[in-house]
Amino acid sequence: MASNPSDPSNPSDFDDKLPTQGRFTRFRKLAGLSAQLSADVLKSGAKRLVGQEPELLSKAAAEKLVSTLGELKGAAMKLGQAVSMDTELLSPEVRQVIARLQNEAPPMPHALVVRVLREELGGEPEALFRDFDPSPLAAASLGQVHRAVLHDGRPVAVKVQYPGIAETLAGDMDNLGLVVKTVSKASRLTDGTAYFRELREEMLLETDYRREAGLCTAFARGIARLPDLKVPAVVPERTTGRVLTLELLHGRTLKDWVVSGPSAEERFRVARQLILAIYGPFFLAGEMHADPHPGNFMVLEDGRLGVLDFGSIKRFTPRFVDANRRMFLHAVRLESMDVLGLSREVGFTTELPDAEATGLIQEILHIAGRPMRLTPYDYATCTITRDMKLHFARNAARFLKLRPPAEAVMFFRSTGGLAQNLKLIGARGDFRGVYQEVAALL
Repeated sequence: MASNPSDPSNPSDFDDKLPTQGRFTRFRKLAGLSAQLSADVLKSGAKRLVGQEPELLSKAAAEKLVSTLGELKGAAMKLGQAVSMDTELLSPEVRQVIARLQNEAPPMPHALVVRVLREELGGEPEALFRDFDPSPLAAASLGQVHRAVLHDGRPVAVKVQYPGIAETLAGDMDNLGLVVKTVSKASRLTDGTAYFRELREEMLLETDYRREAGLCTAFARGIARLPDLKVPAVVPERTTGRVLTLELLHGRTLKDWVVSGPSAEERFRVARQLILAIYGPFFLAGEMHADPHPGNFMVLEDGRLGVLDFGSIKRFTPRFVDANRRMFLHAVRLESMDVLGLSREVGFTTELPDAEATGLIQEILHIAGRPMRLTPYDYATCTITRDMKLHFARNAARFLKLRPPAEAVMFFRSTGGLAQNLKLIGARGDFRGVYQEVAALL
């Protein structure tokens, strides 16, 4: 029987629309992109030598980056999302181009979406839902989201996973693992494999949408004392390992809201909500949203902050949370503390003399703690991220002998993303009062 080219059961018809498969093929595409971007950076360096102030990345190169990473999806696209958050690395124009990776990746064909729904939920979209929009509401690194309406009238968001993305993500991480292993062996100073293993395991877990549904429900319980935050309800009967159906939230993603010209009061309000969304669940329930790019938060029509994408919720050990809680309370109360002792309780190990290690950690806390000490604090002119990078660069050899626990990787990913989001919002106000509000919850 001749195949029907419009039949969604024929996977070969859509291979060119799926994330690029094969470790070697994906590695080759990334290598080609790297060569092109390197040429762009060299041009920037040449301009700097003759006294011009160039962009690190041109708009044309940024478009190429978005096109390639959007096609590859998986870990490659997640890297692009992280780059787009750095407010000091790229110009606003270039960063806006790369920010498209946050929820605007090239979509998969509707026929393929139908096939996944049929395989996972056992029916066609028109049977499963009263209404199902074939155009994606958002398309991201592991799947795309469609607007739909249940038969009882509830509006929902249906996240459909890209076929083969679990294997693709595993291949990406294996490629990166080889690089990490090689660098670790060559440096002889530090072994990054434990940290990479933590990141790899957490990312691979994101492909299990049943797990994400459970994390979403648990996260909602964890923020019960934070009425300014909203987590969408899970629809269990329309959720499987590769399909996740959630209550549809109404509002604008943070990245769209921030360019709409919000007032100073609105900026402060949303910045406060973001701080509560990251630190509240960590201190109250021992869990953190570890993928806090601006596409994962929504400024809702009712004024609350909606939290999205729960595949990367990290659950920490009680020891890690307790020691960080005490360190945070000391910092907010402007009390002296045994920074090295608390760091060791967190799980840090060091090969440095105690006084040297203490000095390094104290400077980190001093930089990061500015909004807890100074009021009003202006995130529009905040240099925390830049100063932290300089501190690490100036003391690189010593920092290699001061090693955090593996679970700290996701903590730093979350708090670093928060700092970049607050810089993006550019709010000014009494943030010391906000951190005191967090402390009052404990």
